[in-house]
Amino acid sequence: MAGIKNRTIAMKTQVAIIGSGPSGLLLGQLLQRAGIDNVIVERKDPDYILSRIRAGVLEQGMTDLLREAGVSERMDAEGLIHDGFELAFDGRCERIDLKTLTGGRTVMVYGQTEVTRDLMAARAAAGAMTVYDASDVNIHDPKTDSPYVTFVKDGETVRLDCDYIAGCDGFHGVSRQSIPSETLKIFERVYPFGWLGVLADTPPVNEELVYANHPRGFALCSMRSAIRTRYYVQVSAEEKVEDWSDERFWTELKARLLEHLADRLVTGPSIEKSIAPLRSFVVEPMQYGRLFLLGDAAHIVPPTGAKGLNLAASDVSTLYRILLKVYREGRTDLLEKYS
Repeated sequence: MAGIKNRTIAMKTQVAIIGSGPSGLLLGQLLQRAGIDNVIVERKDPDYILSRIRAGVLEQGMTDLLREAGVSERMDAEGLIHDGFELAFDGRCERIDLKTLTGGRTVMVYGQTEVTRDLMAARAAAGAMTVYDASDVNIHDPKTDSPYVTFVKDGETVRLDCDYIAGCDGFHGVSRQSIPSETLKIFERVYPFGWLGVLADTPPVNEELVYANHPRGFALCSMRSAIRTRYYVQVSAEEKVEDWSDERFWTELKARLLEHLADRLVTGPSIEKSIAPLRSFVVEPMQYGRLFLLGDAAHIVPPTGAKGLNLAASDVSTLYRILLKVYREGRTDLLEKYS
């Protein structure tokens, strides 16, 4: 008896977006508002996406883009605007006045999880499609005029035909892996230390971020809100997070801070603790035919300057404005200038 062949479900859109992190969601939101149809394909479920602890400092370019996308209401109401930050070294603190030095630009403290939550809500309200829990995601024919994406959802194979593919699926995603290795040039540096980070529901030790230099190693005092803090201490690459009790972490952090900061540091139980290995990774080109790489799919930077999410937003802005001109003015010549 002949076997029954599994049917393939056919879908079509203008832009297929791989990955529903902030960059994929933000690109989808901007395209949706411009009338450009898009579908997001995501391997994980929404709860997993929202559970990831990520950056919390948004630069002016990112906040401006969120306002342009119409998803800034909660950010503007709850985010903390910072005009500068402090450098602690040689027994003293020096404040860097960002607002004055940049002609009025500021940064916003607002967690990446909250950005993601806002973008998810906006996408749901717009009725735009996001396919979660998609497995076996593959990109096909990106160098042709008819690229497409296949994936499996609820046991059925889906083919998503599109004009363009935006790879927003991070360092380990399928997008960069879909580009022949011989066409990519990789620049990478791995550092011999990491950052041990703790998230705690305690008030910040300072109104603005503090970057501290100390003989025992670097420390950073950051925050997610007025009642949630994020602290880091530099550790060797061999350290294991399970060897660090909360008490040990707070003791080490205090030792690396100036006395006036250590005296007012409020400690408490950690709600998340992890070690981030530090490395820099950039690949070029960030484009292969009609496949475009955005965010961590194309570049990884250490968390030192809170640049990861902000660089991803820059990629989103660039690709969005190119696609806008492609669809509205037929400017396909701009596609080759993305990378």
